[in-house]
Amino acid sequence: MKLNNRLYDLFLERAQKVSVEILSLGLGYTAVTTSDGGIGLSYTYFGDKKSCMVLNQHIDFEGRPADQLLERIKSGNTVERSMALALINALNYDLSLELPADDDNKIMFEKFEIGQDRRVAMVGYFGPLVRNFKEMGVALEILDISRGLGQKKEFYNRLKNWAQVLLLTSTSILNNSTEEILANSGEKVKTVMLGPSTPMVTEAFSHLPVAMLAGTVPIDKEKTLKAIRHGMGTPVLHRYSRKIFLTLPDFI
Repeated sequence: MKLNNRLYDLFLERAQKVSVEILSLGLGYTAVTTSDGGIGLSYTYFGDKKSCMVLNQHIDFEGRPADQLLERIKSGNTVERSMALALINALNYDLSLELPADDDNKIMFEKFEIGQDRRVAMVGYFGPLVRNFKEMGVALEILDISRGLGQKKEFYNRLKNWAQVLLLTSTSILNNSTEEILANSGEKVKTVMLGPSTPMVTEAFSHLPVAMLAGTVPIDKEKTLKAIRHGMGTPVLHRYSRKIFLTLPDFI
């Protein structure tokens, strides 16, 4: 996929200058720390688990140059791509720390005029947002295959002809569906890529109609790593992180 290749090219030089310190592959999320002090998160995307091995081969990436793990963003194994995306977010850590916060989603709601009767399509189920939208009277269509929500053909039709805003989980990077979904989006739809997996880097999405990136940057590294080891998800990880956003240049 073009997005994976762009991420690889954008971070290769940085990855060659540092090494992986900790690779923590949790049941919910994966975390990677790097020798320059970075830490990054990604959803742990399991494919069909048919044995006790979830990786293609045993490689100890800790202590090795980070570019060896970065290469796995192009892997056919979703767990390996999860590890590589967490690394990418670790390599981008310093820049992510400088981005403005939007912990209560107020800025996102204002920029995209999300309120009563606004038509929102959502890929991936974001429970807190769903609850907010119901209270606000937002018209909502959801596609989340893992939860049995929505039918792809019908959802794509709504995305092209009905939706005004698309909230797209960055887990779509891990199952290589980002570009397919956006190819089925209407021309006037404003898209937000969101979730802790989101790589907060404008250049990676310059070939795609994405208006905003909404991600997560860990602040308390030790508590974040412990939460990862204990299989925790976003509600716990957000206690030790800051929700950040980045508006892309072509956003109107």
